[in-house]
Amino acid sequence: MNIEQIPQKGYEEVVLARDPSVGLTTIIAIYSTALGPALGGTRMWPFASEELALADVLRLAKAMAYKASAAGLNLGGGKAVVIADPRKDKTRELLQAYARVVDSLDGRYVTTADVGTTTEDLDTIGEVTKYVTGTSHGSGNPSVVTAYGVLHGLRAVATELWGSPSLRGKRIVVQGTGKVGGQLARHLKDDGATLVLSDIDKDGAAALAGELGAETVHPGAVLSTDCDILSPCALGPVATDDTLPEFACKAIAGAANNQLERPDHADALQARGILYAPDYVINAGGLINVEDELHGYDPERAHAKAAAIEDRLTRIFERARTDQTTAAEAADRLAEERIRGAGRST
Repeated sequence: MNIEQIPQKGYEEVVLARDPSVGLTTIIAIYSTALGPALGGTRMWPFASEELALADVLRLAKAMAYKASAAGLNLGGGKAVVIADPRKDKTRELLQAYARVVDSLDGRYVTTADVGTTTEDLDTIGEVTKYVTGTSHGSGNPSVVTAYGVLHGLRAVATELWGSPSLRGKRIVVQGTGKVGGQLARHLKDDGATLVLSDIDKDGAAALAGELGAETVHPGAVLSTDCDILSPCALGPVATDDTLPEFACKAIAGAANNQLERPDHADALQARGILYAPDYVINAGGLINVEDELHGYDPERAHAKAAAIEDRLTRIFERARTDQTTAAEAADRLAEERIRGAGRST
């Protein structure tokens, strides 16, 4: 095993590790541990180059730091990428070699699942290192708490737009009806919203629509569907130069990551009169769920912390008005201030 440091301005630590005997090449980036250990998922993906893998892990590590800070968690931000095809290259030996890299960081980085890794993989990693969360004997599937947090974020959006947290009668388009989007749709049905569902799995969307008495819309027409709130719960980005003219909603608020292709798209949405709920704030329920496992998992406590997303978004919208900026910028400022404040106190 060869482990080397990759200096990166603004990051506490970035390591590149290789173990050719098991086909392992991994990069772990720690953005900050000012608030606590850097928790972030392990993404296994067949990146075309180490340069692309490095760019991805740096972006994701910083985003995790902001997400943890904005969620009020005593966690830093980190991420790991394993350059491999999870369908062909994943082996027990590779996972355990990766776990030894995680363990070598002495708890500064705590891993969990991400694209290409599963709860079962985390169990294997956990045989080698204790610095792992989201295992089968811990907090389990985080999508339930993610959806619950998004529901409360949508109530904050409703308060900002209409002066009441009630979603009754609001026309909400849920884009993506998988684990998180499907659970969110059920919550919204219980809250009395009028639902429109869309997914590239048209049969799955149709089945859920039949269960909930919802409409469906073709994935190619989802962004231009007239609604009160568009809730992206699939893959980002959603707001791009090409899609900006299409939106027919009053707000964009959902579980998807990286909903803005570029930061300035938040300004473009605001110029169009569309309220944007910063994705890393509203979708923090999954992180909240796995973080709770570090304290001995309590599902009621995890749900209560996810419900607090409503108050956090409300404060962000208030800050945006006060500072005359976008909610995205207000969220970044609040996250950065908390990280800097912790750094000064240590």
